[in-house]
Amino acid sequence: MTLLAVERMKLLTTRSPWWCAALALALTIGFAALMAATADARVPVTVGASQFGYTFGMVVVMVMAALAITTEYRFGTMRATFLAAPNRTPVLFAKTAVVALVAGVIGEVAAFGSWGITKLLAPNADLALQTPYEWRAVAGVGLVYAVAAVLAVGVGALVRQSAGAISILLIWSFLVESLVQLIPRVGDDIHRWLPFTMADKLITGDPDPSGRDVVYGPPPSDAALGPWPALLYFAGVAALVFAAAVVTTNRRDA
Repeated sequence: MTLLAVERMKLLTTRSPWWCAALALALTIGFAALMAATADARVPVTVGASQFGYTFGMVVVMVMAALAITTEYRFGTMRATFLAAPNRTPVLFAKTAVVALVAGVIGEVAAFGSWGITKLLAPNADLALQTPYEWRAVAGVGLVYAVAAVLAVGVGALVRQSAGAISILLIWSFLVESLVQLIPRVGDDIHRWLPFTMADKLITGDPDPSGRDVVYGPPPSDAALGPWPALLYFAGVAALVFAAAVVTTNRRDA
């Protein structure tokens, strides 16, 4: 409990997590407001469309998670932490738990905030949360953000440099997984098993029941697994990266 309290204070008493949280909320809710404001009878707004900006918020949350550990290496506070708590594994687990919890809360606030602003701007739209798809599209965002934060902490602990860790996370999520599809014959098959494609399955795994064109909302994921198995797959990838970070951190100097 002491380590958790320490990590909570270190995270919440610095400015960057608050700025990242504000930016993540602004992006996701702002995109939802834009989708609602541009909707019409031909292109109705839906629950799925209200979460159009969730991936942008997820990237900001991963930046926050990576900075939570890389800045400690940059300013040397990680060395002091390891001197106070020589067993490094519980330190990493405590930091990751706190960051993941904060990321999950940001995700839920962003998702329900996006849904709420959509209902406010489009009061006549059918935005009831009734089907499993609709509940996953909103409530599932916090789960995806939490797992993504664990992955980002793992990458940050492995790289130990803010610019490097953030670059890896951004390039992988925005470029690599899309460019893989350009590989002849096997590109699409590989893409269906990539981690962020799997994460997207929980939110957009089923077709939008309104039949809304994908141009006006998040396209359905083509992941090879169902929504919940896909989330477990994404969590497994995050766990492997985090485990590698724990082993590496215990073997090298602080």
